[in-house]
Amino acid sequence: MTTSTGAEADLPPEHRRPMQAYSVDARWLLLGDVGFDCTYEDDIPLARCAEIEGLFVDQLPRPRERFTLVGCAPDGALANLLDRLPAEALGTERAWLGSVSVTEPAPPQGVAPSWWGEDLGDVVVLAQRPNVSIPGTLDIDLDGFVHVYDRTDAVVRPSSVTEFVLRGPDEIPYGTCQDVTGVFREQAAPPVPQVRLLGCHPESPLLTALCAVGQATEAGLRRRRIRAVVHLIAADGSVSAVTGAVVSGTVRAGEPSQHGAGLLDITVDSEPQEPLPTGVLGILEHWHTGRAAEKNLWAGYDRELRDHWAGMALANRSGTSDQPAGTTYNLDGRFVTDIEGFYCAIGEAINGPGGYFGCNLDALDDCLRGRFGAQAPFRLMWHDSAVAREHLVAGYDRRRLSPAVTLEYLLDMLTEHDVEVDLR
Repeated sequence: MTTSTGAEADLPPEHRRPMQAYSVDARWLLLGDVGFDCTYEDDIPLARCAEIEGLFVDQLPRPRERFTLVGCAPDGALANLLDRLPAEALGTERAWLGSVSVTEPAPPQGVAPSWWGEDLGDVVVLAQRPNVSIPGTLDIDLDGFVHVYDRTDAVVRPSSVTEFVLRGPDEIPYGTCQDVTGVFREQAAPPVPQVRLLGCHPESPLLTALCAVGQATEAGLRRRRIRAVVHLIAADGSVSAVTGAVVSGTVRAGEPSQHGAGLLDITVDSEPQEPLPTGVLGILEHWHTGRAAEKNLWAGYDRELRDHWAGMALANRSGTSDQPAGTTYNLDGRFVTDIEGFYCAIGEAINGPGGYFGCNLDALDDCLRGRFGAQAPFRLMWHDSAVAREHLVAGYDRRRLSPAVTLEYLLDMLTEHDVEVDLR
């Protein structure tokens, strides 16, 4: 049985909770904050709900972006590429440049940079032509991607920079330019304008936000702001955060839900952010009744979903202590066709099905220092290592917009941490 809170008493009758138990099969728990009038909290219970519409949506691949280096004096590999390629070869794979950093000139010694720059990835040179205003310089058209966490992110132009420095890998000079177009932009609109919390059992903070619906004042809008991390509720009632799953925006409306008496369907106008791919829902099914029950359930996923698998493994990491130093672990290498597959495989080699042992190079380095299931020195028997030798090779990783992580690099990293690797 439930009783109304003060916030609920201010709601219209159709939004108030009935004096009875809820009959909702809650799948999701939202922890976060509403309003942010004081300090921001990120673990306040906001709601349990049956479904979240708009959180898992497949998108088209990110489109390539176009940039122009204005008034450019090219150097290094950029100059060499322009010198050796005829015009008809520009815009093809022959004109691929890779990664380019756009930074400010080096400040005087002892002075911190005012701007850390932007990174462009998978860059191809499209065209070149003389700049009409600055003799001896070129305007160079490129396409590729700005390296951002989320494709909706803003990229802010530095107000104090009047000349841009171009660098390649390892800080190799690529020249200078007077301006760069196409890189700096405002935050994009959300690809999914609204998220709906269906079959929702709201807690007091979210009920308070619903009370402010219809208030067009700045204070009213602030009271309706919500930011919550979405957690999966397992069959046994335990919860785990879903990496990258966030409901963030402004509460627009609440209405009675068909999921059960007294429950609400709540609409939130989303802030700009990318939704998660629908394939994540399949991953979460493996954790609904507890941790994944067998190894290699991740093997059929693409690179993006393998990354999400490792994130879910981290969220469900148990607090068990390290195995003793000198332990031997067996890595099933049959499906290590990419770096994400390696993280999934070593996680299960160390910690069993659904296990975690890093999801990027920095996290792997942390895990190799202990407290994540294994204590160095230890032995890693890497079965079917020929698969990794074929796929983890030198080159450019177009998913990560950076040089590829090679098998040799991983072996050196493991050796530095006193791991004996036995390639089988």
